[in-house]
Amino acid sequence: MWSKIGRKDRITNRSHGTSGSGSLRLMGKGILERLDEGVIVGDGGFVVALEKRGYVKAGPWTPEAVLEHPEGVRELHREFLRAGSDVMQCFTFYASEDKLSNRGNEAGRHGVSAINEAACRIAREVANEGDALIAGGMSQTPTYAAGGSKETVQDHFKKQAEAFTKCNVDFLICEYFEHVEEATWAVEVCKSTGKAVAATLCINKDGDVDGVPTAECAVRLANAGADIIGINCNFDPDCVLAGVREMKRGLEEAGLKRHLMSQPLGYKTPDANIHGFVDIPEFPFAMEPRTLTRWDCHRYAREAYELGIRYIGACCGFEPYHVRAIAEELAEERGRLPLASEKHELWGGGLKLHTKPWVRASGDCVVVHLKRKYPTVYAMWFLAQRSYWENLKPATGRPECPAYSTPSSHDVATD
Repeated sequence: MWSKIGRKDRITNRSHGTSGSGSLRLMGKGILERLDEGVIVGDGGFVVALEKRGYVKAGPWTPEAVLEHPEGVRELHREFLRAGSDVMQCFTFYASEDKLSNRGNEAGRHGVSAINEAACRIAREVANEGDALIAGGMSQTPTYAAGGSKETVQDHFKKQAEAFTKCNVDFLICEYFEHVEEATWAVEVCKSTGKAVAATLCINKDGDVDGVPTAECAVRLANAGADIIGINCNFDPDCVLAGVREMKRGLEEAGLKRHLMSQPLGYKTPDANIHGFVDIPEFPFAMEPRTLTRWDCHRYAREAYELGIRYIGACCGFEPYHVRAIAEELAEERGRLPLASEKHELWGGGLKLHTKPWVRASGDCVVVHLKRKYPTVYAMWFLAQRSYWENLKPATGRPECPAYSTPSSHDVATD
């Protein structure tokens, strides 16, 4: 069995949220200390979630909402915190100066410093409501895609790093890089701040878009100074874990020890090509049929942990309830359940609170009786079982739709 959460008696009496013994043990410690001592649960995806909520424009995917609609960003942070996230990633995805103004995007009028600093303030405000850390993040740039020099590209990273340093974020994340070369340039800038640095590429197990093998990518990131290494976005949990397994192999063969990190998509993408979900026909407005169930997230969390990953997070498509599933799966390792579990019985246990009191009964004769005389009550009893949800193969309700699609085949972006 892939889940430990079925051993409900071992955790149901534990504390929720930040009052648990596991949280007290980590209070006041930085990201590397926490990873040395246990497992960290990351947060989920912001750009997709906030686009659905009406705060982000699909296409540019830039984070000007931190200034235009800070309440929307703040509430999503808060929901992830309640769901069990130990890290609030500042909403600074695609917040480099060139990206904010790329192709006429009006987000640039706010300025790179204003957006990045506002994102840090919001993240810190919510993080202080619990015991979460905040991380400033930077991503790939149009300047690199257009053939810009290392100096020019790093100038963009430096402007973001200055904002993160000013706001005293706890650590930095270089994420969503298709080219390991550009990622190493970002790591170098971030490392110069003196803070811990995580670096994640948006690639599969085969390598980056330039053909650099995934194992070698990990070694290059480590040599550039990354303390935490992994993969985020573009691919589903199965693909991301396969890629991190390659990274782990590469680091071990090179004699390098780094913490491992995974932040996959919240969608099933077994048919994706090297560019991931962005080349799937359903991207970005019809991805919902591919959404992971919360039970998929239990499986992902357990498999990631068993692989040796200790920063287990999520990216686009992961909503707070998905992150709650990760935190619940790892409750025994973390010593607590998340606050959001106060309203969520494990493995559907809340369904036992039916109007018919005997729904809580057990035993073969009772089950047979319920099934024959009270089919609705029996259905609720049956749904409140780990074995049911753990083995469910969910239908889409779309009989004419294929299980797989044919991804587009595009060249590497040049702007």
